[in-house]
Amino acid sequence: MIHSGFFLAGPSFNSDATTSFISSTVSGEDGATADDTRNDTSGSLPPSFWVRTAMRVSRARWFIFLRRVFHYQNGSRSDLGPNPFNSGSWMAMELVALLFQLIISVFTLAISQTEKPVWPMRLWIAGYDLGCVLSLLLLCGRHRCRYLMQGDSNSLSDIEHQSSNESSRYSHLINRCRTFLDLFFAIWFVMGNLWIFDSRFASFQGAPKLHLLCSFVLVWNAICYSFPFFLFLLLCCCVPVISSLIGYNINMGSTEKGALDDQISQLPCWKYKVVDVNINLGIQPDNSNTGLPKEDPECCICLAKYIDKEDVRQLPCSHVFHLRCVDKWLAIASSCPLCKQQLQR
Repeated sequence: MIHSGFFLAGPSFNSDATTSFISSTVSGEDGATADDTRNDTSGSLPPSFWVRTAMRVSRARWFIFLRRVFHYQNGSRSDLGPNPFNSGSWMAMELVALLFQLIISVFTLAISQTEKPVWPMRLWIAGYDLGCVLSLLLLCGRHRCRYLMQGDSNSLSDIEHQSSNESSRYSHLINRCRTFLDLFFAIWFVMGNLWIFDSRFASFQGAPKLHLLCSFVLVWNAICYSFPFFLFLLLCCCVPVISSLIGYNINMGSTEKGALDDQISQLPCWKYKVVDVNINLGIQPDNSNTGLPKEDPECCICLAKYIDKEDVRQLPCSHVFHLRCVDKWLAIASSCPLCKQQLQR
């Protein structure tokens, strides 16, 4: 329309030429607008794309892990399930984070020996490093406790209930130590904010490296303390809004039908051993960790007979299957293929 107005004001054109030019210009603009509209329509993503994306996100491992964490922190005590923070992948991430903080702290203290901070920043960093070292020791204890609990679940003898009680007491001790260590870090976090971000003293000019290190550590701890709040916003605010917009319930899509890897690994397993059928009937063979009951002569999943020294796994319902077969089955459905008894979460 700017072009038509310009040519209307021009004195060197007659009215017919001007009218024809205006009509052609307007029709050209209308055609361009229609083309742009069609291009926008063809270029916009269809609703099915967002639904497929939401389905992938709901079945992603990180989203399932976040839902497990939220359920563990806010669910009822009778149905918490295993602690997601005691999984192997999470403890490996904790180990990397603790070692990274220790290395950065030691390196910064080594290159900032000439700095003179107003507040005792070196004392605060040393206390934080001491907490990180204690966290490493606690991480080793949690790993040992996880190993003991897996060993107790793999044992089939009733005599080892005493060792199971010892492992439960050890787990309770680990939880108490972790609570005290979290309290120490909370107090140290408050002291660091008072010392480092005090506006009355210019600590950055006197010790820039130490100030940056302390600021980094405080920001990292602030993010960690804010994690439950961010998790609440994601699962209780963002996910319901997105689900209502795209028409797909992400929470229902992320419901786990298969068993967790930790649950599968805690089920008892052993090497199958063929029981001699010609043995004296008065002597009962010990099938607690070698043979199988008479009703399980073959794996009901692959329908193949058991071979000597073959790995088998027993479910809580006492049904036994090939280890490779039942592990694949439990990853899809967390129930026994025969009696449909569910695994405890």
